[in-house]
Amino acid sequence: MGAQFLKKGGGTGRRRRRGGAARMSEINVTPFVDVMLVLLIIFMVAAPMLTVGVPVELPRTSAGALPAEQEEPLSVTLGNDGTVTIMSTEVSLNDLIPQLRAIAAERRDNRVYLRADGAIPYERVVQVMGALNSGGFNNIGLVTEQGGPRFDGQPN
Repeated sequence: MGAQFLKKGGGTGRRRRRGGAARMSEINVTPFVDVMLVLLIIFMVAAPMLTVGVPVELPRTSAGALPAEQEEPLSVTLGNDGTVTIMSTEVSLNDLIPQLRAIAAERRDNRVYLRADGAIPYERVVQVMGALNSGGFNNIGLVTEQGGPRFDGQPN
């Protein structure tokens, strides 16, 4: 099972003539490129489906990010039109506390992230925070965008 050499005249031989036989040592990258293109297409199709949320204009602050969790975080969103959404399901205000209690009974973590549009009144945000507390979630994190004003005299 030795390596064979190709001769210009055809056939195989043991002796190598000058300029006659050469080994094929090139790597065929076509299958690799094909696989990469298929994976690229799969990720391009799947990436938009990974984000769940309701579009809101979050207020900007200079606060840092919270540490990561093991359980998927529960998020409640207040839209600029007054709608309340738990994860991706819109909930009426009358059903908010019973829904939250049912969710709290199934979860280990009592942390919830509240996303509120910056254009809605503060009173509405505090009312929903009270409902979250009544529903069994007393660890409430307010979600904001970074890059807001700093009040310590430092630039943004």
